[in-house]
Amino acid sequence: MKKLKIVAMGGGTGTFPVVSALKSLNVDISAIISVSDSGGSTGRIRDEFGFQPVGDLRQSLAALANKEGQKWIKEILLYRFSKGSGLKGHNLGNLILTALQDLTGNTVESLTIAEKIFHLDGTVIPVTQANVNLKIHYQDGTTAIGEHILDNNDHHPKKIEKVSLVPNCKLSKPAKKSIIEADYIVIGPGDHYASLLATLVVDGIKNAFQQSNAKIMYISNLMTRRTQTYGMTISNHLDEIENAINKKVNYILINDSKIPNDILKIYENAQEFPVEDDLNGDLRIVRAELLLENIVSTKEYDTSYRSYLRHDSKKLENIFRKILK
Repeated sequence: MKKLKIVAMGGGTGTFPVVSALKSLNVDISAIISVSDSGGSTGRIRDEFGFQPVGDLRQSLAALANKEGQKWIKEILLYRFSKGSGLKGHNLGNLILTALQDLTGNTVESLTIAEKIFHLDGTVIPVTQANVNLKIHYQDGTTAIGEHILDNNDHHPKKIEKVSLVPNCKLSKPAKKSIIEADYIVIGPGDHYASLLATLVVDGIKNAFQQSNAKIMYISNLMTRRTQTYGMTISNHLDEIENAINKKVNYILINDSKIPNDILKIYENAQEFPVEDDLNGDLRIVRAELLLENIVSTKEYDTSYRSYLRHDSKKLENIFRKILK
């Protein structure tokens, strides 16, 4: 029987549980990932070597290794050094992928080699082969360049109008082929501007989606981000996603798990809140308990923003089994 072709789009920790869930199904997986990261270990390596950032790509490789017998592959790809004057805060997977980029001179080829080395069943694809940065356009008419800037305006956050990539870039050929041939495309969860729209504003995305007959699923984020999506509802997020791809999604997956009050309080102190569901009975909605029960903590040597709450890959897997047919 022919395997369904499933594409996951986004980046970072949001895409990880989606790819992990798909890994448990008998499907052909392609993860199309943003490449505009400029913070943390990835940003430091990017500044030194000048290659495309690999942090979000590495997360998806690790998710592909999320099965029995591959535990140590995942651990290696996600391992972060906690000491060492030059290594503290760096991620081992980032260093491995950077070495492969240096050897091949090509991010796509380096990922293909990594997939073979670690015996991974699936494909990770950069959305563009250009070395790009995220450009943030604020509603007051000002702009800023660099994904890390999104969280650098914490004291007086400004409303974001849109994001783009600079220099202007084209959708990579492997990404275009995967979108056109897909049976299903899963967008999200993940940072709305830094991961999702950073993947969807590439030149050629709309055309690829128009050529695709895939059914599209959007997985809503759990919480807003004060510096990015403060006050945005699910419909606000969805409108920007659908405008970017010039197409309506077929499924809207929304978490129905109760968030613990003590965790809500931590978020409230940072002026971050559950994303409000204002879709008013939209027939495309699928509600389910999706929350990972274990709260994620941030390591003191990891300088990047990390959310406490995540989607549970096992719970996503259960929903995927019902929908992806």
